[in-house]
Amino acid sequence: MNAFLFEFIGTAMLILIGNGVVANLVLKNTKGSDLGWVGISIAWGIAVFCGVFVSADASGAHLNPAVTVGLATAGKFGWELVPGYILSQVLGAMMGNFLIWLTYKKQYDSTEDQGSILATFSTSPAIRNPFWNFMSEVIGTFTLVFGIFFIASGSVGEEAISLGSLDALPVALLVIGIGFGLGGATGYAINPARDFGPRLMHALLPIKNKGTNDWGYAWVPILGPLTGGALAAFVYCLIGI
Repeated sequence: MNAFLFEFIGTAMLILIGNGVVANLVLKNTKGSDLGWVGISIAWGIAVFCGVFVSADASGAHLNPAVTVGLATAGKFGWELVPGYILSQVLGAMMGNFLIWLTYKKQYDSTEDQGSILATFSTSPAIRNPFWNFMSEVIGTFTLVFGIFFIASGSVGEEAISLGSLDALPVALLVIGIGFGLGGATGYAINPARDFGPRLMHALLPIKNKGTNDWGYAWVPILGPLTGGALAAFVYCLIGI
């Protein structure tokens, strides 16, 4: 239960800081409207650093179903713990965005653009094409999970691996790099909980002018990252043979 609790806390911190900077950028009447893509990418790296640092010693700091599934696929994490981890991550992501809504309540009230409001919760593609959007999420998440395998373990032959607090900075830098290099096509969810939990919260909260939840796209940032994480595990195991 302690591990589940810290997956919840770490993911909530991840979303609170990461989507918080998006809200600061796109909502009306904030003081951060000039942050831009560089600011978003760096902020998500800081968000990952904080979430991992807080939760690493208690849960291994997955904070991402794609990481959890990738580790389990590679035999580095027990499948019996996967449902509890994923549920904790989704609930933590929902809590993180709920706190963002509380923080920017008056800005949400004054924002009329439905796309901007949704962007503070979930991702959307720059050019909507389901196949290529899916591929972008697969590649971005493969890069994340494959990098985490080596950051966390230091060697292919480790029996069980998990992120420690000292791994927080290199993982954060990896996420910043993915944002700069691979994030422009879809907004780089690379984490099903990061997209699904906040999208569900968007549906539940009484937000003025919020419009559609775009559930028709929601499968992409769920299945793409899960596929990328599993592929990273297969390649990691292949290298280790």
